[in-house]
Amino acid sequence: MAKYILKRVLMAVITLFVVICLTFFLMNAVPGSPWLSERSPSQATIDALNAKYGLDKPVIVQLGMYLNDLLHLNFRDSIKMQKDRPVLDIIVNMFPISAKIGVISILWAILVGVPLGCLAAYRRGTWVDSLLRVISTIGISMPGFVVATLLLHTLTGGLPGVNLFPATFVESDWRSYVLPCLSLGFYPMCYLSRQTRTAMLDSISQEYIKTARAKGLKNGKIIFKHALRNALIPVITYLGPQIAFTLCGGFVVETVFTIPGLGRYFVQSITNRDYPLIMGTTIFLAAFIIIMNLVVDLLYKLVDPRINLSKGGD
Repeated sequence: MAKYILKRVLMAVITLFVVICLTFFLMNAVPGSPWLSERSPSQATIDALNAKYGLDKPVIVQLGMYLNDLLHLNFRDSIKMQKDRPVLDIIVNMFPISAKIGVISILWAILVGVPLGCLAAYRRGTWVDSLLRVISTIGISMPGFVVATLLLHTLTGGLPGVNLFPATFVESDWRSYVLPCLSLGFYPMCYLSRQTRTAMLDSISQEYIKTARAKGLKNGKIIFKHALRNALIPVITYLGPQIAFTLCGGFVVETVFTIPGLGRYFVQSITNRDYPLIMGTTIFLAAFIIIMNLVVDLLYKLVDPRINLSKGGD
């Protein structure tokens, strides 16, 4: 196990290095400048700002300087969004709001999606199965901003007499979390439902399930104790990166509901060409996804002890 974890950590470092380099080069390849706006400063001022932040040097030199700063855990300071404020401080300040919404979203998606998938598999071929498949297909096909906009319009006063939730996000008001969490968790809930149904149907057709039925076990015990455990492996595979993305904030959802979280701030940093903030949030998200993938691999062993991690999970 220790050898496997060490190998994965080494792969994670290499992966993160590649992500940093690609992001840095692509970021600098996009036309535009942090200093260009409706009231652009003079060329002399722009040259002075570029020299101050090292943007006047070749890109490869800038990358080397940035990597050197990262080795000292220096993510640099924001150059536009919150000028001269450390990027790490911004991430630490913004992430808890995104994480709170993300935790609630992923919890309700799991608690609703997995049982619905089991129910659809158990009632295969009936109207219940057909209805659940239609709902999950709509949820997977519908973009997040559409779900968020529909909820915002219909439940915050857009329809006469229907004003159940505030239209403006207030961190101290629990009602402000309901619509963003529903919007952010709707897609993973529908996807988990479909994935669980498919995995359950595969498990139900296995010989050990037929043996359990031959022994006279009740259908509920067969479904939720025997079949579900093997069906959870593809579900866990999906949940790893999905949890990371959800906890870091739904970019579109946070923008629609004007939530001051990391996701919305990341989108704004791209628009404003705040290079240190773009790099910092990208590295944070990439590291989070890598960590969650490692956790997923370890959960495989917990769910199915037959999996041998030292042989690549076979």
